[in-house]
This record gives sequence, C-alpha cells and structure tokens, in this order.
Amino acid sequence: MKKGITCFLLTITAALLCSISANAQPKPRFHVLALYENGGHHIEYSKAAKIWLNKLAADSGFTIDYITDTKTINDSTLAQYQLFLQLDFVPYGWTATAQQAFTQYIERGKGGWVGFHHASLLGEFDGYPMWPWFHQFIGGIRFKNYIASFAQADVQVEDKQHPVMRGVPPVFPINKDEWYTYDTTPRPNVHVIACVDEKSYKPSSNIVMGDHPVIWTNEHVAARNIYIFMGHSPDLFDNAAYTTIFRNAIFWAVER
Repeated sequence: MKKGITCFLLTITAALLCSISANAQPKPRFHVLALYENGGHHIEYSKAAKIWLNKLAADSGFTIDYITDTKTINDSTLAQYQLFLQLDFVPYGWTATAQQAFTQYIERGKGGWVGFHHASLLGEFDGYPMWPWFHQFIGGIRFKNYIASFAQADVQVEDKQHPVMRGVPPVFPINKDEWYTYDTTPRPNVHVIACVDEKSYKPSSNIVMGDHPVIWTNEHVAARNIYIFMGHSPDLFDNAAYTTIFRNAIFWAVER
C-alpha cells in the first residue's frame, strides 16, 4: 500500500514539475524602452520599425515597450530599462523631469542609447528652445538644411572594426533619405563611424556639408551610445546593411 502511495505521489510531483517547466518563461536578456513619433510624415517608418523590433525582441529574448511622448520618463521609469531607443523623436519639447532623468541615465551609464534621424534635429523648433545638454551630447551640431526632395546615396564606413559595423559592407546604398546638413561637422566632438558620400547623390544636390558624418558615437559619456542618421523611410527595413547596423547597435549599446 505504501509503495503504491509513494509511486502515486512521485507521479503527481513529476507531472507538476513538468507543468511548471513547460509554463516557465525564460528571463529576458534585457529591457528596451522605445520613444517614437506617432504622427507626421515619419509615422510609416515608426510602424515598420515596431514590426521589425518586435520580431527581433521575440527571436532574441528581450522585451521592448513603446511610448510616444516624454511625460512618463523619470528616474524610476528609466531604471527599468537597459536600453533607450530614440526612434525618429525630436530632442526638444521634453518635460524638465524627462530631461533630467535622461541626462543622468547617459552621464552615469545606467543604460545604452541608440538614436535615429530626428534625434539630431537641433535648434529652435515649434516654439521650443534648444536643449543645451543634448546639443553637446549629439556632437555640438545645429540643423541647417536638408534635401526635401530626397536622394539616393552611398554610405562609406570609416571605422570598419567597430562592432556596430560587423557584417556591413564598406560601402552600402541608401535608396531614399533627406540627408540633413548641420552648421558644422560633429567630428571634433564624437567618434565618426560612417559618412555619406555626397558625390553619390542621385539626383545630385548642392545641399552639402563636405565632411558629412551620418553614424557616430559620443565617447565622452559613460553610456554606450550611437546616432544613426538614416531613419526616414520604411523601405530601410528592406535594406540588409541597415537592419544589420540596427541590430548590431542594439546589442552593442546594451552592453556595460
């Protein structure tokens, strides 16, 4: 009788353990907060980015949450995330609390940062003043002009050894973007990873800088960070070089 009860209990215990094991979810590798524009002419890029990011997160074992304004950004919110993505979101109009929390997040290396496209729209826009700290963080540049009619161009990798460029060809095409110009090159203040070849513009344009970085990192702050200019068209997610850079940037920036 005792032997039968023991076998029964062992069977129940094994079944429970199997059930727990089957239902247990693996611990996420890290958590990402993505701030993105939910309107305007960049909305299609944001939609495509979310689809691509959600698949990457599911396949790679991390979580990603999305917000469309800075009202919820504070120290306690950012403490939950190891990476902050600024998807086509401008560096102005942030709440004072969000500015303070983000500044500490970057300066103290509490998490990584990857910014795209609109993140370098520095200046006085929409009635808001320039954010001085972000101006320095992004390289001391101010938006000057852009190719409103768009242009195709070749991007040339300068730092081929940087982890974000792993698996990326030394020159790769971008079929459509606005190619912002700034009042000065960020090069003296940042580490440049890639530049656009302005001579490759199709159609050609006289809206040029000469030295025209489009991917760079600020090595003067504690957080790993990288700015990637390209981020206007949803077609970018059909570009293997671009998605490789995006993927590499996430996993590089989240490392301590």
